Amino acid sequence: MGKLKNALGQTFFALKYPNYRLWFFGQLVSVFGTWMQTTAQGFLLFEITHSAAYLGYLGFASGVSTWLFMLYGGVIADRIPRRTLIMITQSMMMILALILAVLTFLNLVQPWHILILAFLLGIANSFDAPARQAFVLEMVDKDALSNAIALNSTLFNSATALGPAAGGILYMVFGPGWCFLINGVSFLAVILALFFMKIPVIKTVKLRTSAIRDLKESFAYIRHTPLIHTIIFMVGIISIFGFSLITLFPAWAVNVLHGNADTNGFLQSARGIGALAGALIIASLGNISFKGKLLAIGSLIFPLLLLIFSFIRISLLSYLVLFFLGFCMMFIFNLANILIQTSIRNELRGRVMGIYTFTFFGFMPVGTLVTGLIAEKIGESAALIINAMILFGVFLFIWIKKPVVRTHVFTKEKS
Repeated sequence: MGKLKNALGQTFFALKYPNYRLWFFGQLVSVFGTWMQTTAQGFLLFEITHSAAYLGYLGFASGVSTWLFMLYGGVIADRIPRRTLIMITQSMMMILALILAVLTFLNLVQPWHILILAFLLGIANSFDAPARQAFVLEMVDKDALSNAIALNSTLFNSATALGPAAGGILYMVFGPGWCFLINGVSFLAVILALFFMKIPVIKTVKLRTSAIRDLKESFAYIRHTPLIHTIIFMVGIISIFGFSLITLFPAWAVNVLHGNADTNGFLQSARGIGALAGALIIASLGNISFKGKLLAIGSLIFPLLLLIFSFIRISLLSYLVLFFLGFCMMFIFNLANILIQTSIRNELRGRVMGIYTFTFFGFMPVGTLVTGLIAEKIGESAALIINAMILFGVFLFIWIKKPVVRTHVFTKEKS
């Protein structure tokens, strides 16, 4: 029992901080609602259009605003109180979800409504994501930063494990409007959590220089830091060729597995359960020194699992492989986040994390658009096979020619 208690204490170490507890449980409710909407939104669009290409358009609309605003969002996250910025963006997201709910309840919703609202949601996320990434260090001490980052992924994937399945069932029984309404209301949980936090005053960057100059400084820092620019490149590649799998789930459920909205939800949840397991394991690792090697190994395993998944036509086997895909995907993104956040200077944290999140969210719509169009022409399975082969080739090259990640020795957070 003593060993189990110590293991649990290590896994959930960051929850001893009151502000982080508020954040954790508020976000858990909010992200649960977000995944309900994401699952219902994609299936509703496919149900209206019967087009895999439209799923690509949805992913593109959701992420194209990243190209326009997220780098600037990272600058803003270094200039104004991050809690204030997050409260504003979360409120905007709540309003957009409620608009989609009203349109759906009134039977007025059209594909262009969904795409425009997805684009506006992307704008809000462009300012929200860098602030959320940088905000972690305001809720916990440096010795808990790695654990807090891992627990952020745990809460995200706890919601991912349950939200899509709940969204699929709710969609079938009551309709998509209720998924959107519940998501809108769920944002209140994180907004109230932020309101009740006691955050010490953090000195923000004065407006002495232009945003362009601030961005140039952060790009120069990344360019001259091999570990960081290699990891950001890896995240960009998997965002283009790996994450498009999720966008294809509605089409995969219907065209490949011959299922319905329930099948779509279970595909999402299987991946989410695997990601949750991966996040919990990473949270329990503490400050082990070989996190870089784990990241490099995970990047090679992921495309092999993706290739296996592309040939499976049995639902239960698909769910099983998706569990391991989610597990591996979480290893890649979570370890990448930890290694970057523990390697950057605090005064550059918002801007560097803005570039990191820009890479993650910005390249994703490119991949979803291209993969959706390829799937429309030659089929969903062929599109995933192509992506898997590209991913494996790129990550094998990095393993051989760019050993900085797999040879990196992890140490405690820098000040």
